[in-house]
Amino acid sequence: MPRKGTMIERKIFSRYLDEEMTLKIYQPESFSPLYKYHICIMQDGNDYFQLGRVATLSDRLHESQEITDTIFVGIHYKDKFDRKEKYHPSGKQNQAYMKFLVQEVVPYLDDLLPTYHMGQSRALMGDSLAGTLALMTAIAYPNTFSNVIMQSPYVDETVMNAVKNAKDIFSLDIYHTIGIGETEVNTTDGSRQDFLTPNRELNRLLAEKDISYLYYELDGPHTWKPWQKDLKRALVSMFDE
Repeated sequence: MPRKGTMIERKIFSRYLDEEMTLKIYQPESFSPLYKYHICIMQDGNDYFQLGRVATLSDRLHESQEITDTIFVGIHYKDKFDRKEKYHPSGKQNQAYMKFLVQEVVPYLDDLLPTYHMGQSRALMGDSLAGTLALMTAIAYPNTFSNVIMQSPYVDETVMNAVKNAKDIFSLDIYHTIGIGETEVNTTDGSRQDFLTPNRELNRLLAEKDISYLYYELDGPHTWKPWQKDLKRALVSMFDE
């Protein structure tokens, strides 16, 4: 099915990462510089466009007016090792990547597009390690990113401690899912890890916080099949009119 919106590609050089990064920006069919838009920035961007079918979903949800005017921005990684360095809480480029998002991507998009220039109108979305990055960035910079969609995030002690010690995160709105089949997930280092138990612990912690928080357990494993099926609910929950 042909897309109704418009995909544009922009390259920006990151001084924090010392490399050129590509932003894939999907504008809805009704896009006009006279309107203002919410922004959803997706790590694993190519996966969200190809496997998550975000552009098709955006077309449908804008047409049915189930979501407010929203532009989807995808940022991808070079390979699984590059992804781990950037997204993993202990990755060598993790802090630099967060600064890239906050201090380079956000100002660039605010300059390029008619946005609200407010944290409440910006979301970070990600699956697995990309979901972890979304949460950790929003905790560190709640005034820049107030909204998080994390699908089956990787959760370790660093993540739990960040949530326990988080201050001034009352503005956050978090959508969190985990699959009940995610008890043996293959990871980049070749090991198998239980994602379900630590995500349930993270759920207990987040539920105690004074934030807007939705949590769902999905049927299925750590794959795009359940994530894609759940994306409509995630987007409508986060970007409803």
